[in-house]
Amino acid sequence: MSEVSTIAVTAPPATPATTASAGEPWPTPAHSWYAVSLFAVMIFTLFATPPITGLVIEQIKADFHLQDAEVALLVSSVAMWVNAFASLPISRLADSYSRKLIIGLGLVILGLTGATSAVASTVTMFFIIRLIGGLGGAGNGSATFSMLGDLFPPAKLPKAMAVMNFGFCAALGLSLIAGAQFFSTLAQLQTVTLPWVGELRPWQTILLTLGLIDLAIGLLIILTLREPRRRARSLVVPGDGVPAHRAVPVKQILRYMSDNRRAFWPMYVGLGFNCLALGTSLWHTAFYQRTFGWSPARFGFTQGLVYLILAPMSLLFGGWLAERWTKQGKADAAQRVVFYATLLHIPFAVAFGLVPNPYVALALLSTSTCIVLMGAGPQNAAFQSIVPNEMRAQITASFLFVFTVMQAAGPYLVGWLTDHVFHDPHSLRYALSLTHLVAGPLAMIVFWIGLKPYGEAVIRRAWQR
Repeated sequence: MSEVSTIAVTAPPATPATTASAGEPWPTPAHSWYAVSLFAVMIFTLFATPPITGLVIEQIKADFHLQDAEVALLVSSVAMWVNAFASLPISRLADSYSRKLIIGLGLVILGLTGATSAVASTVTMFFIIRLIGGLGGAGNGSATFSMLGDLFPPAKLPKAMAVMNFGFCAALGLSLIAGAQFFSTLAQLQTVTLPWVGELRPWQTILLTLGLIDLAIGLLIILTLREPRRRARSLVVPGDGVPAHRAVPVKQILRYMSDNRRAFWPMYVGLGFNCLALGTSLWHTAFYQRTFGWSPARFGFTQGLVYLILAPMSLLFGGWLAERWTKQGKADAAQRVVFYATLLHIPFAVAFGLVPNPYVALALLSTSTCIVLMGAGPQNAAFQSIVPNEMRAQITASFLFVFTVMQAAGPYLVGWLTDHVFHDPHSLRYALSLTHLVAGPLAMIVFWIGLKPYGEAVIRRAWQR
């Protein structure tokens, strides 16, 4: 492990970018940071859904008479898998057409289906609507990351990514606090009667509210955000002999990724293992209910308050650390932060499910999550740093494909372990710890293998600009 501290690939001196980018002014800071703020709100709406759904998963399971693995597939895993596969073709559109329209329309569709699923009367209807919702959110991630690369210079991109991920922090914190209190109030009422809708159970009211919020944010993005001019579009499409202004052929993208495979494969595989563990968060509320007898409101308020205070600081520290190491000449700076965040969180993630005290478990879980968040902004920026503009949305889609597929597998894996390995719903704690015990070290090892190749890829890309 001592080799890690010696990997400090020195970046080349600053050189002119391509002719296309050198003469083009960057968008105004005001609009760029407005876009980041809007994306942060979008991230909040997207990432608030899993923890809030986790608050009500026991009620959904009881109402539809499901087992752990079945409810995980119904409310989370299958829709996320559809989202992941649909994002691949949609990402090609993001490399050629309006990215703000792709993002906005996706949120509109997601909002409409989310609200509709709240009034579904059967498991089959609920399942079909959730699948359609997965299609609606498929283009958001790749188009968002592509736009950020045209809004900020490379040196400022890690900080922009970190600030955008404030939405993720808010989703972790505010969604648990507000969602738990909202659910507690609804639970006391038992049902809510709405015009044209009728009576709704607490979990249905919450899903309806989330859907309407997604719809509103989608319309705001379409109506107020400006599409930034694409920068440094210097690749040539074979046969044309001119700079590419349409989606680069998949064959050319695969060739580029193959040429840089020593940098790419550890990033993908490590991300996959990390996201498998990340997906277990859907079960955190159920874990506290089954293990310690805490209500969703009690867990949500306590855990949400911790996340709200500590998570933003973790994100900022990760972005600051990546920038500092970059200025020191470490070309692998962004990915190095990801490696150390993965390494340091493992003991906390494994231990939280095994301790007998709920507050100790809470402290361990919070520490694990905050350490992991240090790598969130740098990991997103790391991909952008070695990807040409023309390929950015499509390669980002492949990155998000791995993120989504493996994160969706996490809830199902935990449910499957409790149903078929431990054969006891109260063994949820062991299923959570086992998942982290296996996935965390594998991710750490793979990231370590890829550090040096990643730094070399950053240097090559810098000379090409």
